[in-house]
Amino acid sequence: MDVPFLLSEAQMRRIEPFFPLSHGVPRVDDRRIVSGIIYVIKHGLMWRDAPKDYGPHKTIYNRFIRWSRLGVFNRIFAELAGKAGEPDRIMIDATHLKAHRTAASLFKRGALSRCIGRTKGGLNSKLHAVCDGLGRPIMMLLTEGQMSDHKGAFLLLSALPNAKELLADKGYDSDWFRAALVERGITPCIPPRSNRKVQYHYDKALYRQRHKIENVFGRIKDWRRVATRYDRCAHTFMSAISIAATCCYWL
Repeated sequence: MDVPFLLSEAQMRRIEPFFPLSHGVPRVDDRRIVSGIIYVIKHGLMWRDAPKDYGPHKTIYNRFIRWSRLGVFNRIFAELAGKAGEPDRIMIDATHLKAHRTAASLFKRGALSRCIGRTKGGLNSKLHAVCDGLGRPIMMLLTEGQMSDHKGAFLLLSALPNAKELLADKGYDSDWFRAALVERGITPCIPPRSNRKVQYHYDKALYRQRHKIENVFGRIKDWRRVATRYDRCAHTFMSAISIAATCCYWL
């Protein structure tokens, strides 16, 4: 079999424990199918355009959808990131991901939110992320594009690790967020807004490290189906993001 990309045996051993057990007829080779899923997401292909060596495209698509509904890919990311231990320094930021018309159509229908909203840039989703001091993502949250950075930070606050420092840009400069961090024993390194009457002090030398979380977004957006959202369902798009983050940083 000559395929453009194939996970190594060592990589498969790390993620196999998270796969659902096969019932009845043995399923198609997990290594080949998961490698096909990764290839499609990274290169932004339609599922039917997946290289034939990975097997039937319907099998690749169905496996991705079924395991996305079960939260398999999100769990792989969370477990592998968690094995790195609690970091001493964390960074938080958010970025917009443009929604293609195939994802944005009929976005108001259905009981579950599609995490697609309207901003000045059109319809898009917003990815909130927390990374460690080495620039590796450890937490991610997908919301509608119009959600503010502050609200995303509020949703992530309770799950933040017990770090010593948190780096963020001016978008996170608020009294309640600073107070919440200090209450948890986390020192905020956030530049104050220019319109503040009282300017907070922050470590400018330390703040220069914040580029690492921007690098995370840049690296994940190199994956075509992440930079542009083609998936209507939020859980499938979040699975694609988790796959990209796992492959880039944790495998």
